[in-house]
Amino acid sequence: MPATILVVDDEKDFTQLVAFHLRRNGHAALLAHDGEEALDQACRHLPDLILLDLMLPQIDGFTLCELLRRHPPTHSIPILLLTALPGQLARYNGLACGADEYLSKPISPAELIRRIERALRSPRAAAPGRS
Repeated sequence: MPATILVVDDEKDFTQLVAFHLRRNGHAALLAHDGEEALDQACRHLPDLILLDLMLPQIDGFTLCELLRRHPPTHSIPILLLTALPGQLARYNGLACGADEYLSKPISPAELIRRIERALRSPRAAAPGRS
């Protein structure tokens, strides 16, 4: 089923590459390159899923994830963290701030699409008001 996915990363080449693979698999992609832009896009468009880097200008990914979880219109959007930030503490903090999954870069496009498809079938994605 086609979905709209907000891809948030300060590396523009990376967001373009992810958008290419999403479109190739039938999804629409919205792109944001800093935390403020991502928050604005998420609130304005209410995407079906957010793919979020942690190391962002303006508002970092941890804070952005917490803000999205506290805001009623965005609280049930699945959030997948995709970051090069290493370590168990980053993973723990990412999940503690409300992310549904923590993925490490680099990741193959096929694996990324599989994780996105799984998240789109999750109970959070099917929450009332999410269709």
